[in-house]
Amino acid sequence: MDPLLDPRDDPRDPFEVALEAAMAGLPAPYRDQLATVAVVVDQEASPAQLASVGAHGLLGLYQGVPRTAYGAEHAPVPSRITLFRGPLMRHNPTPERLRVAVEETLIHELGHHLGISDERIDELQERRRLSGG
Repeated sequence: MDPLLDPRDDPRDPFEVALEAAMAGLPAPYRDQLATVAVVVDQEASPAQLASVGAHGLLGLYQGVPRTAYGAEHAPVPSRITLFRGPLMRHNPTPERLRVAVEETLIHELGHHLGISDERIDELQERRRLSGG
């Protein structure tokens, strides 16, 4: 999408626009890591997905073997990042807020794929927000 266009002028689905922008905006080394993980969109998290992380709600979920784990490239089940459209849309009613939330969620889950803890991901995202990036 042309960065000069206002996202509100795009006739496509706002979630798809936000996801496309988030994936395109990833720095190349991180975007390259997506070659080994499926990125899927579900409407809502299932009870099993919520239970797997002890959460009442989710915006995204990483399932798989982190790249830092020994033998990760030979894992029998492919890694997967799921973004949950319903909660992301409900909590982010404007196109700009949705774009930022999808980007932050994708980066958060990609961080788990790279073996980074929640605490460290939160620290890195806060530093990124403060630097305006």
